[in-house]
Amino acid sequence: MVGTFVSFLFFTLLVAFITWLKTKKDAVRTADGYFLAGRSLTAPVIAGSLMLTNLSTEQLVGLNGVSFEEGFVCMAWETLASLALVFLAVFFLPRYLKSGLTTIPQFMEDRYDRGTRVLTDCLFLSGYLLILLPTILYSGAIAVSGIFNLTDLLSLDETTVLWITVWVIGMTGSGYAIFGGLKSVAVSDSLNGIGLLVGGILIPVFGLMAIGDGSLFTGLMTLRERHPEMFSAIGKETQSVPFSTLFTGMMLVNTFYWCTNQAIIQRALGAKNLMEGQKGVLLAAFLKLLGPIILVLPGIIAFHLFGPMDRADHAYPRLVQTVLPSWLTGFFVAVLVGAILSSYNSALNSSATLFSKGIYCLYINQKSSEADQVRVGKIFGSFISFLAMFGAPFISKAPQGLFGYLQEINGCYSIPILTVLLVGIFHKRVPPLAAKVALICGVSLYIFTQFILRVDLHFLHVMAILFLINTMLMLGITVWRPRPREWVLKETNQVEVDSWPFLYPASFLIIFGIIASYLIFSPLSLWWLMVPLGLSLTAMVYFYISGLFPLKEGRFARTGELTDSP
Repeated sequence: MVGTFVSFLFFTLLVAFITWLKTKKDAVRTADGYFLAGRSLTAPVIAGSLMLTNLSTEQLVGLNGVSFEEGFVCMAWETLASLALVFLAVFFLPRYLKSGLTTIPQFMEDRYDRGTRVLTDCLFLSGYLLILLPTILYSGAIAVSGIFNLTDLLSLDETTVLWITVWVIGMTGSGYAIFGGLKSVAVSDSLNGIGLLVGGILIPVFGLMAIGDGSLFTGLMTLRERHPEMFSAIGKETQSVPFSTLFTGMMLVNTFYWCTNQAIIQRALGAKNLMEGQKGVLLAAFLKLLGPIILVLPGIIAFHLFGPMDRADHAYPRLVQTVLPSWLTGFFVAVLVGAILSSYNSALNSSATLFSKGIYCLYINQKSSEADQVRVGKIFGSFISFLAMFGAPFISKAPQGLFGYLQEINGCYSIPILTVLLVGIFHKRVPPLAAKVALICGVSLYIFTQFILRVDLHFLHVMAILFLINTMLMLGITVWRPRPREWVLKETNQVEVDSWPFLYPASFLIIFGIIASYLIFSPLSLWWLMVPLGLSLTAMVYFYISGLFPLKEGRFARTGELTDSP
């Protein structure tokens, strides 16, 4: 245990020191410097930060908890994320960077009006405060206390240990986000991302070797022979992700999360230019194709090793504690804590950005200086962090699993915001009234159907139906009272907007990888597709590396000019 703690402390302090070294000369007193890292982020940093902002313990613990019970059915959350990232690189990011956005609510004001922006600000902030931040802290506390076995180590009951761990993680994460700004968040994310990728792959490797008596291949074959039903990604209607939901709410949820969620896209908005942003986003999409290895397979291994458990969310921490050598446990916990802090401080930084650049500047102090905005952002970040730390332990009372709780309750604000954004981009005459009605009705209808009426329909299908209802509602209001003049996307061009020459080849290869993944994990068991999948991923790496040094002209080169119509 002493060696584990020493290696944990060493890696954690090393990341903190390198982050300080890389960011000590950066200007964090300006709004762009604090909230968007001075628009200076490069592709590897963007990719690493995107991955680690997403890949935290609510994923490691929650998604592996689902696979512990159902197998590869839940890989849809990972594989379809790659498709959503392609959408971000090709469609959304060029428009965001062209208009010089800091926040998604700012886009809502440009497209509609100030009232729509404030409503969107409030929805994002309430979602982060009531859902995202507490969930990150709770899942992180479960993972850390489970791996270190803190209940026995501290001779305290489980509830007390949960409260202590939540507050330690929360206070540490607040330091990165509140005092360092986005640049320190992004740099620490990249460093921890490398460690988490290595450590995350080592868990299933050691787990399969434990099953196969030292042989990785034997362990995999044994697992597949003993539990063939868990190696199918085609979900039944009674499971958490029925296959039909891939064509309804699943894609909508992923599009919202990766293309409009402030805590995620703020990394891409901080890109030094469009080319770096697209490379970083597509590199993250490529890495998400590896997600099932880290986020799904360990849950199946844990089921084989331990059998049924009272709470599936405890399966992953127990697996780590069982299969990892003691000298590696401290390192893995360090990167795991880094992942927790990454998601937590990313959401905190985004919350500070939304409040300071939105509500504070628009309604409290319209003449505020950039220094005032940064100061207020830090104060608000501290306040919302305190509330999240207080509320996190109560998530243990949720009746369903951690990941299911997170995804279902996120629908309260995700689908209304996505609807208003997409309809506003595609239809130039939609008025502000339609946006406000859709936001209010979308939230109200989802809460009513899911938590009051409790309709007997999967929540992802409910999201798709409400998306269509909101869209028709907005179009109906547009017919009744259209916008007087067509909306035109404003151009500030704060960064260069030339597209990456390999944007489309890389995107097509990622889409091929998604399709191949589902064919491999289908009832047909098309394992021979591993060959073309491997070739496609190799080609993806080639295109990415080649694109690091793009030619000025080439077959796939684009001018970077954008029209206002999608």
